Amino acid sequence: MAQPVSQRGPRRRDAERDPGEAPPLDSSTFELRYRHHRARRNAKVRQRQETKLARFRFYIVMAVLVAIAIAFVMGSWHEIQHVFGL
Repeated sequence: MAQPVSQRGPRRRDAERDPGEAPPLDSSTFELRYRHHRARRNAKVRQRQETKLARFRFYIVMAVLVAIAIAFVMGSWHEIQHVFGL
């Protein structure tokens, strides 16, 4: 009967290596992981900047709308005083 994969003996490549020797490392893996984490870090920074800019734009638009509303109310009040002679 065949044994499950997890219970088989070590693979031939692993058996030829010394137990104290570190496995060979692929340098392209390090470069890919570095690029990945750098891109994530840059994305976080960009997201924070975009959030700050969006908040700033919101307050600018609100200030303009409030100024327009105040101008409309003052103009209306002036016309009401003029029409009714208050």
